[in-house]
Amino acid sequence: MPRTNLLALALALFTFAAPAVGAHVPAQNDLAKRTTRTTPLLATFPGQGLLPTLLDILTLNATNGTFLPIQNIQGDILVGMKKQIERFVFFHINDATSFKSALKTYAPANITSTATLLSPASEQPLAFVNIAFSQTGLTALGITDNLGDTQFASGQFADAASLGDDTAQWESAFKGTDVHGVFLIGSDQTSYITSYTNDLNTIFGSSYSVKYTQDSAARPGSEAGHEHFGFLDGISNPAVIGFNNEPLPGQTLVLPGIILTGRLGDTTFRPSWAKDGSFLAFRKLKQLVPEFNKYTLDNAIQNSAGTLTVQEGAEFLGARMVGRWKSGAPIDITPEVDNPTLGADPQQNNKFDYTHLGSSLISDQTWCPFAAHIRKTNPRADLADLNTINHAIRAGTPYGPEVTAAEANSNTTEIDRGLAFVIYQSDIANGFRFQQVAWANTAAFPPLKNVSAGIEPIIGQGSPRTADGLDPNDQSKTYTLPSFVISNGGEYFFSPSISAITETIAA
Repeated sequence: MPRTNLLALALALFTFAAPAVGAHVPAQNDLAKRTTRTTPLLATFPGQGLLPTLLDILTLNATNGTFLPIQNIQGDILVGMKKQIERFVFFHINDATSFKSALKTYAPANITSTATLLSPASEQPLAFVNIAFSQTGLTALGITDNLGDTQFASGQFADAASLGDDTAQWESAFKGTDVHGVFLIGSDQTSYITSYTNDLNTIFGSSYSVKYTQDSAARPGSEAGHEHFGFLDGISNPAVIGFNNEPLPGQTLVLPGIILTGRLGDTTFRPSWAKDGSFLAFRKLKQLVPEFNKYTLDNAIQNSAGTLTVQEGAEFLGARMVGRWKSGAPIDITPEVDNPTLGADPQQNNKFDYTHLGSSLISDQTWCPFAAHIRKTNPRADLADLNTINHAIRAGTPYGPEVTAAEANSNTTEIDRGLAFVIYQSDIANGFRFQQVAWANTAAFPPLKNVSAGIEPIIGQGSPRTADGLDPNDQSKTYTLPSFVISNGGEYFFSPSISAITETIAA
């Protein structure tokens, strides 16, 4: 069958399976919502692989016998860090009956599916909308089924001490269990975000109260795709069988049940309606960028030839703390000099596993320190690539403005900025929480080394905050690290399938 006919068939099948899912119903007199989109809603930032097309998935299903109902899976779960502008609206349900009635009307045409986000631009809405609920939110709506996730059931506030958080630093909205859910709204224009937010307030009215709003967006210009410390982000998410069966070189391929509840690889018993959902861990992570820059300058290191300037030595130390140069190029491939071409190439920028001919995986930190961020959170050969159940899909966006001249001159953060951290998995204990507590916060991880690596330098929490191996010329040197990332709190949510929203939660 010709490719064009296959594409038409793919669109027809997904449309038939879920008519109008994610196609925003325009307000009667709102010209903006009657505008046809001409460019894709999502972006592909440098170094990231392309998302599959509907045709790719249709062909994949026909070839391999796999099937993920992407018209029923909420769109943010599988696409990764490709949002240009995003708003998180955290809410409390005041009137369950009225809220459910509004949700039942709103959801079928407005909660955006994965299929919609993969459709041609002209078939995409001006903004996507997803929704997720906390345990107390589901309970408020009369949903009392046990979803089989202890962390979700207790909430993130109860987990704060185990995560290493200081709850005095938390936003007040996240203290306790008063947040019942979150709407995620994403677009490429702020005016569309505003319009869709206004719709929510009109449709849901007094049935809910907004407890907290977090706006976020890709950084401007050449920094798009980079987080606020300056490092290219979102380039090491796993590939999911049934969604992108052909992983990029070095990319881990995971069973769909590692991300989606009720699918192959998810071994926990769940109620049937929970199939094709995912647990969303949200964290507001404040980044102290001027302080990070000052620390790397004060502790600048040298290359083997001793030829670096102080600024170059600071960049070198930062790269060894993260495990990548700011371009995204991994130091395990290019250990002493940045290679922006490599960093921007998804066929190359994950093609490593920390092993090198003639180098000891047990003792040699010349290439990549044991404590480096990317090694702590994706240990690859350190665990013989067997840790697939601990993978998750990160889907956050930076928030806050660029560092001001005054902040740079004083080396002090005055304006709030950081990462609206979002991560999806079928089991919070195996995904986000395992990566944070068992890996980043644990000095003795990775295991089976001749030294203790220390705390992960960027997000690791613990006392003392020390790490070894950051100086390749003196790998036994211990660095005492201030906190560069401060958790301002968050919550654990469940992002249900679209049919679960309409047929169970809003029923």
